[in-house]
Amino acid sequence: MSDALPEGIKHLVQIKQVEKSIKLTDKAKAELQSVGMMDEKGKLKLKGVSPKMLKRMKLEAVDCPVLNAETAFVQCYVCPNYHSRIMGKVYCKGDPL
Repeated sequence: MSDALPEGIKHLVQIKQVEKSIKLTDKAKAELQSVGMMDEKGKLKLKGVSPKMLKRMKLEAVDCPVLNAETAFVQCYVCPNYHSRIMGKVYCKGDPL
């Protein structure tokens, strides 16, 4: 397998496990609610993601190259720069937000 990134992808980011879930930012929560992925009470409802997988995703984090900060994987998953997740790594488009 080659180390070349697919076209349009600037970053390959490692997913890491965390002890306690990282809080979503207020901006991310508002964005999730506006697109219908979170209800008014703050409960996530990601289409196509089982409750078991969502629980696992909440305990994962990435060092976001766009925000230059550690963010929750759920926030990364709903980011417009998110391309795909393969074998514990995320392909990120790296465009400014």
